[in-house]
Amino acid sequence: MPQQHWLIKTEPTSYSIDDLKRDKRTAWTGVRNYQARNFMRDGMKVGDTALFYHSSAEPTGVVGVARVCGAARPDPTALDPKDDHHDPKSTKQDPIWLAVDFEFVEKFAKVVALETLRTTPGLEGMQVLRRGQRLSIQPVTEEEFRIVTGLARGNTRGKVR
Repeated sequence: MPQQHWLIKTEPTSYSIDDLKRDKRTAWTGVRNYQARNFMRDGMKVGDTALFYHSSAEPTGVVGVARVCGAARPDPTALDPKDDHHDPKSTKQDPIWLAVDFEFVEKFAKVVALETLRTTPGLEGMQVLRRGQRLSIQPVTEEEFRIVTGLARGNTRGKVR
């Protein structure tokens, strides 16, 4: 199966690109949306890359790149009654929620701000730009990934040089 690309959202006060850079890798836990869970279960494969997006930040936008380094497995936070993401309906026998592992790839020198994404040709179809889109995990096309990483590397049109 060919490599796929994703956008993963997090609030930097919860877990930031700097945290991932420091930790080198992390389990992406606490996802409590069925569609996002299904993306992890059915779509994400080891080796896929993800745009790392900071929400609830100033500015909001893409701040780096991560790579899937561990396949989907039961989310341990769903089973832990002391965790904020505990779900009593999820059990070891029937784990409802999943987690994948990500590793650090790159932190961008500058945020590729949401407003830049909105005004860049070729990104009109990005899910993160759709009104009401709140999924913390969403697919990104190869071209969208290339454009965003090109913008991060200083190419104002977003195409890789």
